[in-house]
Amino acid sequence: MKIVLASGNRHKKQEIKRILHSHTVLLPEEIGISFSYEETGVTFLNNAMGKARHLHGITGEPALADDSGLCVPALDGAPGVFSARYGSEIEGILSDNDRNEHLLENMREISDRRAFFVCSMVLLIDENRYFVAQETVHGEITLSPQGSGGFGYDPLFFIPEFGKTAAQLTSDEKNEISHRGKAMTAIAKLIENVELG
Repeated sequence: MKIVLASGNRHKKQEIKRILHSHTVLLPEEIGISFSYEETGVTFLNNAMGKARHLHGITGEPALADDSGLCVPALDGAPGVFSARYGSEIEGILSDNDRNEHLLENMREISDRRAFFVCSMVLLIDENRYFVAQETVHGEITLSPQGSGGFGYDPLFFIPEFGKTAAQLTSDEKNEISHRGKAMTAIAKLIENVELG
């Protein structure tokens, strides 16, 4: 199956291709189109579905989209769907490091450090045929960044069963337990025998 990814992120494409290895996964730019979508949904699924529908409407091809983020129960679920824009309402668009510092500052007096990542993923074949998987990975927020791998909140997200942060995991470890890896594996299983047409 030819699948267009609702993203311009080549790293994400490579991650997905490792799991959907029997399918052709393309970025919008690789088929000559420019793609952008404003995430205004109130849930991860709203945003993922919106992106998939928008891209499918442009290309007519099966579209794969995801939305993910970090949720901290002690912060009423923040950053949540605003993970990539966390803190920007105060200080403008922040870098990953600045967002991490903003989160640590907001949690300075909080002892409950539990947190989880969510990934909602949609493969939309057409308006009436789509597959959805939503997965999580649970951990806790560290007191300071640890590790240099990954991106986003990975240096702050400690996973007890591995004894390290997401930024300290190997690529294979991360693909096995990450919210995106688990959602993508579920989608791959769901579409194993899908026929187009």
